Amino acid sequence: MREVREETGVTAEMVAKLGHIKYVYQRSWGDRQRVFKIVSFYLLRYRKGKLGAISEDMRVEVESARWLPLDEAPKLLAYGGETPPVQSAI
Repeated sequence: MREVREETGVTAEMVAKLGHIKYVYQRSWGDRQRVFKIVSFYLLRYRKGKLGAISEDMRVEVESARWLPLDEAPKLLAYGGETPPVQSAI
């Protein structure tokens, strides 16, 4: 919930955990070390806040945040592995 608030500017409550994906990537900087990562997906309910109202230092991590109809989300995903957890929310 903290990350959602920091990276979007909104406060939300968890409705359900949708799942997670695991993958390994190689850093494109520094030591180019391989990194194991787990990304968890949640269905959230908006409570308050203004989308995009984030601190300047967070803008380095977040390119953009926007509202869209839930059924459009799968079309905008960056990685194919993200599709199953997002599809489960529709």
